[in-house]
Amino acid sequence: MLPLLAFVCFFSVVFGLSIRQIPNEQPNTPVFPPTRQTQQHTHDPTIIRVGDVYYLYNVGQHIFIHTAPSMAGPWQKIGSVMDANSMINKGDRAVPWAPSVIAVGETYYCFYSVSRAGCRDSAIGVATSASPGPGDWQDHGVVVQSGTGEDSDLYPYNQSNTIDPSVMVTADGQGYLTFGSYWMGIYQVPLTPDLLRPASTAESDVRHLAYDPIALSKPNANANMVCGDPTGPHAIEGAFISYNRGYYYLWFSHGRCCDLRADKLPPAGQEYSIRVGRSTSLRGPFTDKTGTDLLDGGGTIVYGSNGDVYAPGGQGVLRDGDTDVLYYHYLNTTVGIAFSDAMLGFNPLNYVNGWPVAMP
Repeated sequence: MLPLLAFVCFFSVVFGLSIRQIPNEQPNTPVFPPTRQTQQHTHDPTIIRVGDVYYLYNVGQHIFIHTAPSMAGPWQKIGSVMDANSMINKGDRAVPWAPSVIAVGETYYCFYSVSRAGCRDSAIGVATSASPGPGDWQDHGVVVQSGTGEDSDLYPYNQSNTIDPSVMVTADGQGYLTFGSYWMGIYQVPLTPDLLRPASTAESDVRHLAYDPIALSKPNANANMVCGDPTGPHAIEGAFISYNRGYYYLWFSHGRCCDLRADKLPPAGQEYSIRVGRSTSLRGPFTDKTGTDLLDGGGTIVYGSNGDVYAPGGQGVLRDGDTDVLYYHYLNTTVGIAFSDAMLGFNPLNYVNGWPVAMP
């Protein structure tokens, strides 16, 4: 522990970071229920329900689409969102990351990420369709981008990583894009009425919603703020916003998720976990159960490693009837920890004094 504390103190002086208790080292480790298994391999899932059919979109060639009669499955692949590579000339255009699908009126929107792991020369794109299944999606290209390209020199794109999109549309039709990964954390910007572009480039319209001031480990020796943060990895990403009974909930994944080695897993508590803060406003500020702002490293852990579940994250929340359901990907270390080994799991949520609790 001493070397890590020394490292934290060093960076707090050089980069002006605050010193606080690392949230993974909480004195009372919560107990989590087992996942509801689906036997479905997935990474960065997003799920919607249309009538009696559940649609799962996840990382895969041109973004895979699966359907099932229930959250538990069985899930059947029915195609992909796109018929070709993303029109955005960045990252892995053939396998976009972290799709997020919403329905607005009679139009379905699939927001997606293109990037290269460890670098923030990234973009969030969007495709639209009149139906949730394959065959009718039109790719509209860049919504926002960082690293290079138009407006990438503007705040917050000049210091953020534009991946992991989540979009919520208010009752008056205003859409907000929440995004971010590592570097400076989670941001939010308003969108145009068609949800295809930012509504404004003014800094006053940007909200910085979540950040972890404490780096999880030492920076890469070659980190240059485009590929690698010179202050170290600030492990917060995968934002998702849900709403329940007067509160907006900002969910995020904290810790390490990928490129894991079976013989050198992260120290216990530094792997992925699912955390949340809440606010009475979609625009924040968001605080956790202790009252700590998510910008100050706050975040209440709702679901973490337990039993056969390791490093759950990449989460979303589906309102299914009168119940909120938390879904996510996770690893089972007895099966494998490769990217392709990730499985889809879920748990219904109960709310205790306005705070979500994962149920068996």
